[in-house]
Amino acid sequence: MNKKLLGMAAGLALFVLPALAADRHILNTQVPAEAARLPMLSRLPATNRLHLAIGLPFRNQDILTNLLRQLYNPGSTNFHRYLTPDLFAEQFGPTEQDYQRVKDFAESNRLEVVGTFGNRAVLDVSGSVADVEKTFQVRLGFHRHPTEDRLFFAPDVPPSVDAGLPIIYVGGLDNYNIPHPRVRKLARPIVAGQSNVNGNANVGVGSGDSGYFLGYDFRNAYVPGVTLKGSGQVVGLVEFDGYNSSDITKYETLAGLTNLTLTVTNVLVAGVTSSAPGSDDNANLEVALDIEMVIAMAPSLSKLVVVEGGFNSGGGIDYSTITSVMNALASPASHDLFANQISSSWDASGDTNNNPQLMEMAAQGQTFFYASGDSGAPDGGTNGAPASFNYMTMVGGTELSMTNTGAGWQTEQVWDFQFIQGASSGYITVGLPIPDYQQAVNMPAVGGSASYRNSPDVAMCADNIEIVYTQVDTNGVTIQTGKPIPVGGTSAAAPLWAAFTALVNQQAASQGKPTVGFLNPALYMIGQGPDYANCFHDITVGNNTNYVNALTNSHGLFFAAPGYDLCTGWGSPKGINLINVLVGYTGPVFVDFNYTGATKNGSYDYPFKTLAQATNAVSNGGTIIIKTAGSSSETMTIKKPMTITASDGAATIGR
Repeated sequence: MNKKLLGMAAGLALFVLPALAADRHILNTQVPAEAARLPMLSRLPATNRLHLAIGLPFRNQDILTNLLRQLYNPGSTNFHRYLTPDLFAEQFGPTEQDYQRVKDFAESNRLEVVGTFGNRAVLDVSGSVADVEKTFQVRLGFHRHPTEDRLFFAPDVPPSVDAGLPIIYVGGLDNYNIPHPRVRKLARPIVAGQSNVNGNANVGVGSGDSGYFLGYDFRNAYVPGVTLKGSGQVVGLVEFDGYNSSDITKYETLAGLTNLTLTVTNVLVAGVTSSAPGSDDNANLEVALDIEMVIAMAPSLSKLVVVEGGFNSGGGIDYSTITSVMNALASPASHDLFANQISSSWDASGDTNNNPQLMEMAAQGQTFFYASGDSGAPDGGTNGAPASFNYMTMVGGTELSMTNTGAGWQTEQVWDFQFIQGASSGYITVGLPIPDYQQAVNMPAVGGSASYRNSPDVAMCADNIEIVYTQVDTNGVTIQTGKPIPVGGTSAAAPLWAAFTALVNQQAASQGKPTVGFLNPALYMIGQGPDYANCFHDITVGNNTNYVNALTNSHGLFFAAPGYDLCTGWGSPKGINLINVLVGYTGPVFVDFNYTGATKNGSYDYPFKTLAQATNAVSNGGTIIIKTAGSSSETMTIKKPMTITASDGAATIGR
């Protein structure tokens, strides 16, 4: 055999699969198919260290699924009676014994435990490549990425562990897909009244430099005259890089946001040692944008929690931190870090291993907003990857036009491929069954699917936005701090929606009501009801067809339409009208004719004693639930639509 053939044989030997013992269990870890298709160029150095996230399964999955249906069913007595993180861990989290078993397993294999969580669903560990390979019976190697100018590392086979261990996945064994910021720098100045590709004079004028949108412009557009500013609420952000706090301060000054009392708190997941910007200029830009959009819409928040994943020594962004960041928001280290509204603008949160965390968030009354993307309709209008889940609120983008230098909303249309800047992504996620809340919508009429999940759900401004960030070069060397720059993207729309929801939850709290929780059931109820026109700006002009790319097959997909469409979902919020309806949807009004407590606010624990109190308090189209059998001699006239139901035996009203 010649030397060339010997070399080929040696290379092939790297891919010989190890014999899998009968008592080992293959984990549900997504190994890139390209790792098997593309040649392994070299092995990862044995002494390199990796940060991994080991996932444990939730208990009582069927009960959890049923509970989620009840929590978001207005006719259920469990409607919006959310669990605290402690109660969730008690009822559905892995047991303390199982968590300890996994810790012991990691430590016995020379893996260092570097992070734990209250829900016991994830264990963060760190270890050398040699120890990781031995523990999970894989070989880690570098491959040339087929679409990006970089190498990626991945295992040669799916990882496995002893069959008796309560482990379902391990994250961090590859970096084929790394989190990418969705934000886009704008390369052109805007001109007041400038027409876009559809021929509409859509580009509006904000109060920022050159007419870009800044600070209070977003409140003037979407919550005009509303005094709510997020007091008492916490917003959480999913991030994969750092930022300079001085940039945030400069943005506040530039935007005239004065006397702010909110606290920005950084939570660094295992393996991240600094909240300072890294070497990726767009990554730092994304973090600054997300923070500044939240502050602009909800400047009086109690706290803004920035949970940061980041870089590792394995050759790129640590994929395991996606799961760790999500888990840190679902199960925070302390109560004051618990965020009822969370946003992610990174192309990262689509890992199927995050689905349990999304279910936990919904059970705890949290809502998760995810930027739909900036590339218009994909080829064929479908997205086969699990980029959206049924417990996410997908946020598309619009082009906003305002009156009198940011004074008020004038019009909106789809953020599309104007001057090749980008477009609001909409798509059908093939393989993800259509959720209950979408089933009553005629999706095929707007190019959508009656069988699979359709995105986005809602939208907000995604173009001509001025922010402040620290510009860095490719080596991470600072070029300029406090640099104003115009940007665009659904990256802005998602945190704006999270901040808007903080205003809704502030009003709910002031009325003694629960948070709105996972927003989609309410959004789709409103979208198909009589209040739709009063609650949403219905975006009916524009499209996100990918006609600028001749290689795609999406020229007929998708177009804006009355009501729901796959460009901007139901549209953007109409201020106090949507806030009031959402707060009215936060739960049924309860009545108990036998209740003797002093506090009566219509909640499950403090019900009204008379039906008249309930009919006065219930919103249009709302539900009154009479908790226990009994009678009341009262008489009344009901002048608004409502549903009255008895949940525990006959209830008699009137003489």
